[in-house]
Amino acid sequence: MRIYNGGAAQSLDKVVLFPFDDFSIPFQHGVGLTLQGRIGGHGNKPVVPLGGPGAHDSLWIAFYGTVLEVEGELWMWYLGQGPDEPWHQRVCFAKSLDGREWEKPNLGLVNYHGSKDNNLVAMGEDMHVQACIIFHDPDDPDPTRRFKMALETRKHGSRLSVAYSADGVSWQESPNNPVGGWFEMGGGAKIDGCYYLAGQGGKHGVGIRQLSTTASYDFENWSEATCAGLRRSNLSPKSAVSGKNDGEQVHLGAALWNRGNVIVGLYGKWNGHPSNDRRMLTMDLGLAVSNDALHYKEPVPDFPMVSAAEDSWGEKRRASLDLNFPALIQGQAFENVGDETLFWYAPWPEEASDGVRVTSWPRDRLSYFSPFDTGAWSRSAGSPSHFVSAPIDLEGQAVRISVNVAGINEHSTLSVEILDREFQVISGYDHSASRGPDGTGFSQSMTWQNHALVENVTGQIRVRVNFGGLRPEDVRLYAVYIDQV
Repeated sequence: MRIYNGGAAQSLDKVVLFPFDDFSIPFQHGVGLTLQGRIGGHGNKPVVPLGGPGAHDSLWIAFYGTVLEVEGELWMWYLGQGPDEPWHQRVCFAKSLDGREWEKPNLGLVNYHGSKDNNLVAMGEDMHVQACIIFHDPDDPDPTRRFKMALETRKHGSRLSVAYSADGVSWQESPNNPVGGWFEMGGGAKIDGCYYLAGQGGKHGVGIRQLSTTASYDFENWSEATCAGLRRSNLSPKSAVSGKNDGEQVHLGAALWNRGNVIVGLYGKWNGHPSNDRRMLTMDLGLAVSNDALHYKEPVPDFPMVSAAEDSWGEKRRASLDLNFPALIQGQAFENVGDETLFWYAPWPEEASDGVRVTSWPRDRLSYFSPFDTGAWSRSAGSPSHFVSAPIDLEGQAVRISVNVAGINEHSTLSVEILDREFQVISGYDHSASRGPDGTGFSQSMTWQNHALVENVTGQIRVRVNFGGLRPEDVRLYAVYIDQV
């Protein structure tokens, strides 16, 4: 199916309608958006802690890395720094089944201080890596390129470089490195055959950090020009601020979660001190949403999705500094595991680092719609609270619709109607025929009196969701799933 929400014209087998995605849900009536922020998790302790004394990751773990599901496991690539090695970070590897208990496997690939008993990946040489984003392409016809890494390294003057691997732990640099200009990557997504990297870089005439994107179809030839996708500050030239660390900025682009019709991103919400003292900045993680992996918006400006201040980030930093300003860094690390959505991140800077942490939401419950009384100001005040999707072409396929919802009871209901492109109800899929959901759940099926599926429908459709009952305000709608059968 294809959804016409301004994104890539790609065919999808699943569409997810999130409340924060107003390009996929452009029409809204009497519904309010609430974002679900977090203040850390897992006891606010690292799930991938610093290594023991003298280890290659004992001084600092910088999570400018990646988590991917591979063959039923979670694989993590992170950056570790050993003692007495100023600004020399190496790529390390960890594995997990549940996202909370992680193993640092003995890979036996790299000699570190006379021993190969470590979890360092092989990069061909002892290379400093400042950031890396991993893609897994299991169907690549070249088995040596089934894992792809975009990296920033001092070896190539911090210019965009790439490497390839058959197994994710033994890597070979491209002979064409560097393949792009200066670029610090924080996230990536592959859409309709094109690789997108989100980060800091490019030339846009603004001397502050902002989210920029570069793109490539073969991972070797990257766009020389970058797309400026999200900027927070209204200050334009660099001379307008006291220095590069002042003001509201976007740190290292965003970690990206590709959900097909929408890209969910968490970015570093850099708030610099007017003194330009880098030690005094604060940095929560904010939400940035895109439908084309190029242009981003904040559904609720400046809202902290992961708050640094309450994350117990500061014990180590308070012991070494007189200042106490919380800051977090994001990794390319969203996954749904069971009934949870997990996101991995880390404290920043080096003085605060104690490893990689994880926070969680109930599955896909990053935000919700709930109704409110439209009141007399609305000319259609009698109409129930509802929203309507962008047009969707089912391409001749049948689809199943389910909802992620809470608050359903005898006094609070939800119904789903199927409309044509012109907003007219399709026979058999009207409000009165709608059945379900039965109660609270992460995937409650919606059916109609004579239909379990949306089928035999020609042309484009729209999905309309209505809130009803005596207490519709009790309902919290987190997501609508449209799955090809």
